[in-house]
Amino acid sequence: MPVNSDKPQNWKKDIARSVDLYNDWFIKFAPQAYRNARAEATVAVESALRLTKNLTDLRPSILQENPSVLPMLRMSTAPPIARDRLIGLAGIPAGLVFSMEINQRIPKKALGLESNLKRISATILKLSDRDIFPWLDSGLKPKTAEIHRAATIVADRLCGSVSDPIIRNAQERRQLAAIKKWLELRGYTYAGTGLTFDQLGPATFSFRLNAPIKLEDGIKQINIPIDAVIMPKKSKAGTFPLMIEAKSAGDFTNTNKRRKEEAVKVSQLRRTYGPQVQFILFLCGYFDSGYLGYEAAEGIDWVWEHRIDDLKKFGL
Repeated sequence: MPVNSDKPQNWKKDIARSVDLYNDWFIKFAPQAYRNARAEATVAVESALRLTKNLTDLRPSILQENPSVLPMLRMSTAPPIARDRLIGLAGIPAGLVFSMEINQRIPKKALGLESNLKRISATILKLSDRDIFPWLDSGLKPKTAEIHRAATIVADRLCGSVSDPIIRNAQERRQLAAIKKWLELRGYTYAGTGLTFDQLGPATFSFRLNAPIKLEDGIKQINIPIDAVIMPKKSKAGTFPLMIEAKSAGDFTNTNKRRKEEAVKVSQLRRTYGPQVQFILFLCGYFDSGYLGYEAAEGIDWVWEHRIDDLKKFGL
């Protein structure tokens, strides 16, 4: 029996309350989450500056041994450049840049590696922001305060380029903490990590578990992450746990762009485990009627964070 997906007459009021809850959290806590991320990034940038001798040593061997410095180097230019812009300007393979930044390693079979790394160095040095790295023109040894100032500016650029994920991750941690508190007040126990969803006992829960699912060919199997998995107190052998996807959004546009993600996930789960799959959303923020209607049409129900007690209606 649906809890919220079949009650469109309540959606408008719930949307307004959800937006208010998200905005209140954002004003109070998002700046601190951003500052924390920037402080961590500053330390990482300072380390990268040491490795490159404050951008005065960008030999291919330095980049080869420390591929993770590349995002910092991109943010050290004027203007800061995106990955695709670096690839185009330097005339280098996209796979090399993505491997250095995402996998933090050099591809094993990288052709013309030294030549490509030289192109990266030349491009970065040509575009380097001399206002924040004045020693590149003066030839003088930079002072500690100058290095820290430059690192802070580059760190701010790095965080600015990924500000949405920073806020989204902080919000997800807060949402999972709210679920954890609600469950523990009702006698549920956190089961720890490293489990599969079918290893949970009655009245236990865990976060970020992997669920093995079969792809459409029915042969290949992959794992998909589930934010929260809860085994009800009165569960019996073979009972399927409640799976929850924590969702937050700071604007209406992005939610409608990403609304198919949950539909794909629940479709994969049902194809693998059958109709007994219990999969719901835990919503906070900007989710409009278009988003809700789409999810309802896909057979996906939800709980609003401002009415977290609705979890009881799912057998908890």
